[in-house]
Amino acid sequence: MSVVIIGAGRIGGALARRSEERGIAASLVTRERGWQALEGPAGAPIVVATRNDDLDDVLARVPARRREDLVLVQNGMLRPWIAAHGLGAVSRGLLFFAVARAGASIEVGAPSPFMGRQAGAIVRWLAALEVPAIEVAPAEFAAVELEKLIWNAAFGLLCEVYSATVGEVIAAHEAELRALVAEMAAVGAAALEVRLAVDPLVARLCAYSRSIAGYRGAVKEWRWRNGWFVAEAARLAVATPVHARLLARRGA
Repeated sequence: MSVVIIGAGRIGGALARRSEERGIAASLVTRERGWQALEGPAGAPIVVATRNDDLDDVLARVPARRREDLVLVQNGMLRPWIAAHGLGAVSRGLLFFAVARAGASIEVGAPSPFMGRQAGAIVRWLAALEVPAIEVAPAEFAAVELEKLIWNAAFGLLCEVYSATVGEVIAAHEAELRALVAEMAAVGAAALEVRLAVDPLVARLCAYSRSIAGYRGAVKEWRWRNGWFVAEAARLAVATPVHARLLARRGA
C-alpha cells in the first residue's frame, strides 16, 4: 500500500505521521518539496489535504495521467470546481476526525465516508491507521456532503451575527436556526437532487453542536460555503430570505 498526501498542514501532517508510525508508505508533498512522488505510474491514491483556495495551484502541478487518482477531502461545495476542471473521475471524502493543531494526533470520530474509484483503497489505508472510514454510494455521499455543508454555513453565519458559540446559538436562536437550515436544505434539494427532512436534520445538527458547545463558527471560504447557497438560490429561484437577512446583518 502506498499513498501520496499533498498538503503538510494539520490533516496531511497528522495522516503522514500516523502512516509512518504504522510502517505504511506515505509520501508527503509540501509547497516546495516532494512533487516527484507524483511522477510514478497511475493507480495509487493521492490525498489532497490542502485549503480549498489552493486547489487550482495543486491541480496545475498534478500530471494529467494522475488526476483520476486524486482524493479530495475538503469541506464545502466542490462540485462546481470539479465540473469546471473536467474532474468527474476524482474520488471524494468527508473527514470526521479532528486534529486540534499542527503536530497533534488524530482524534477519531464517526466513520469518514468516501466515494469514487480510490475509495476502497483509502478506506483500507485508514483502517490500517485505525481511523474509521467507509465506502458509500454517490447518492449517500451527496446527502452527507450537503448536511455537513449546511452545518458549516448555517452555524458559521449565526455564530458571527450573534457573537455566539454553537451551543449558545441553539439555546437562544433555535427557531431562526431551523428556518435557516430549511432554506439551505431547499437549495440543496434543488441543486443536488438530495432531500433531507428538516426536523431530523435540525436534530442531528444540534446534537453534534451540543457535543462541541464551546466551538464558535465563522463565515469563511465564501465561494465554497455560504456563497454557493447564494449563487444556487439565485440560479434556481429558491427564496432564502432568512439567509439574506443574516448576511446583511453581518455586512456580507
